[in-house]
Amino acid sequence: MPLIDVKSITEDEAKKQLEYLAKEIEKADIAYYQNDEPYLDDAKYDELRHLNLALEAKFPHLIRPDSPSKRIGAKVKSEFKKVDLAVPMLSLADIFEDTEVADFIMSIKRFLNSSDDVVFTSEPKMDGLSFSALYENGVFVRGSTRGDGRIGEDITENLREIKGFPLFLDKDVPERFEVRGEVFMSKADFFALNQKNEEEHKKLFANPRNAAAGSLRQLDARITGKRNLSFIVYTWGEVSDVFWKSQVEFLDYVQSLGFPVNPYNKVCHNEQELLNSYRLLMDNRADLPYDIDGIVYKVNDLELQKRLGFLTRTPRWAIAHKFPAEKAITRLNNIRIQVGRTGALTPVADLEPVNVGGVLVSHATLHNEDEIKRKDIRIGDIVVVQRAGDVIPQIIEVLKEKRLSDLAEFSFPTICPECGAHAIREEDEAVRRCTGGLSCPAQAVERLKHFVSREAFNIEGLGDKVIEDFYKEKIIQTPYDIFTLEERNRPQDLFSTDVSLNLENREGWGKKSVSNLFEAINKSKNITLSKFIYALGIRQVGTATAYLIARHYHSFEVFKEAMCNQDIHLLISIDGIGAAMAKDIVEFFKESHNLAIIDKLLSVIRVENFDDVIATDSVFSGKTLVFTGTLSTLTRSEAKSKALALGAKVAGSVSNNTDYVIAGESAGSKLTKAKELGIKIISEEEFIAMTV
Repeated sequence: MPLIDVKSITEDEAKKQLEYLAKEIEKADIAYYQNDEPYLDDAKYDELRHLNLALEAKFPHLIRPDSPSKRIGAKVKSEFKKVDLAVPMLSLADIFEDTEVADFIMSIKRFLNSSDDVVFTSEPKMDGLSFSALYENGVFVRGSTRGDGRIGEDITENLREIKGFPLFLDKDVPERFEVRGEVFMSKADFFALNQKNEEEHKKLFANPRNAAAGSLRQLDARITGKRNLSFIVYTWGEVSDVFWKSQVEFLDYVQSLGFPVNPYNKVCHNEQELLNSYRLLMDNRADLPYDIDGIVYKVNDLELQKRLGFLTRTPRWAIAHKFPAEKAITRLNNIRIQVGRTGALTPVADLEPVNVGGVLVSHATLHNEDEIKRKDIRIGDIVVVQRAGDVIPQIIEVLKEKRLSDLAEFSFPTICPECGAHAIREEDEAVRRCTGGLSCPAQAVERLKHFVSREAFNIEGLGDKVIEDFYKEKIIQTPYDIFTLEERNRPQDLFSTDVSLNLENREGWGKKSVSNLFEAINKSKNITLSKFIYALGIRQVGTATAYLIARHYHSFEVFKEAMCNQDIHLLISIDGIGAAMAKDIVEFFKESHNLAIIDKLLSVIRVENFDDVIATDSVFSGKTLVFTGTLSTLTRSEAKSKALALGAKVAGSVSNNTDYVIAGESAGSKLTKAKELGIKIISEEEFIAMTV
């Protein structure tokens, strides 16, 4: 459901919107708190919550029993024992603009009916998983997650496994003493864990927060112990004797007990000092060994905290000043040149890892050499990074005032870094390309990755790392080699000079994984015409173009013969294929080695003829569709193919000729333009339902 302007919304529309928000936020909370796999970035989630609050403020009589404003986090998973929290673990209200800091201070003074200055603490907002730890007579007896704020998950044994976690407190402490804080994973440990998981063909974590939460919330605590987790303490819960008088005194006290606290905590006496603390950490967050997503401001004096009290789910005396989710500042450590499957040399920025919109970013595209010159990007620069459409990281700005004077301009190579062949740039192109062709190992590897990808042969078990390893060890050099793997892996007879691959004995492999791989390969031997054309990796031929070609020629034999006869005029007659694209397709079939690879492939696979019937009675037949944002169920290629099969046209931009815009998560300017033009906007779920 598209979001609506609160000022002009009617009561009936508000009621529907609140129902949508309650369901959507609950779904997001379960994904974040229970499953450790958030599907909304922080900015989108905050937008939904703020809209919910704004609607409830305008229509208080419409507040639902299941309103997100009445709950914290999500219910505990059934696999964990429940823990009743004597003192609820509340969340914090968020602010995003500097001007809101002054509003926060004024709201405190108004409530206290005082003009006296208030002393605050400024504490980095760690991006991890909240925990509570209860001690009885100095002995650790129970650990818990936040859960829904009142009932948490029992993680006692998991906390015991974290290195350095205090199980006994030597000093005199209150009889019941509950500390609360954050478990997190450093950037270095996160990368090491993902590298290990990739080598072992296991799930990769999106960011350190997910990795920390997934590691802590294990039913087998021994797994937690094998992960390098860290923790800090920042507040307390149930305590039988509170004798400290301020937040600073508490932090000093728990640090003396052996609990780590954040070294960047500060005492601030006014608005300017709070903002200085915020800007300092925002500018230098890339240099921190862990992720933070903002600053927490707290009233320091405990008596004032008690007087200020709480709202429904947040304290009046504390607030979180969040960093902008979609941008971050970090250092450019290096510029690498990647060679793609078409020979294109693409510059890639190696960055000091930084959290951008909930994802830890360590690389960004630099597009081409003209882009580097235009922005004057140099190795060692401090740069602003943004996730384009919240998907592809890119450098949008160089902070030249922070540049060191001796940084040299970047010189783009004219020699391929992979094979040493000349890299040339045609007059009408922005891209420089390697002339080494398939003799260039980078192009060969990238073509193999493309060949087995989801939209092509879709062979599970042949991920990027496996392809790279198999190519390096000469196990797979061409697509044809994929289909001889099983035969080459069988034990040879006594008189054979061939050597078995023995894939089962490779590190991280076994009989089951090898069997699954062969099953996936055999399953892929029957392939549709459009997928096969796409798998060939012809320059400029994506899934949509491959579908158009398949629909026009019906069989690969007919298509191949036409291309070998260089029948470019018939190709150009297909709506959606231009002269430049047609030239690339014909040039592909001119290469004898390409034809040799195709002939070998056709001896071991079966390419089905195109016999799909276009659904002329479909609601999308003859309509023009535009996809925008991140789709959660379909890949963009699958969505386009589905639309084409229903007789639709798929455009790349929104215009007066557009009939439908299908909006995924984090949709941007295309969605805005569609609203301005009054074009019908539907969600991915609605699109799928309408295609059934």
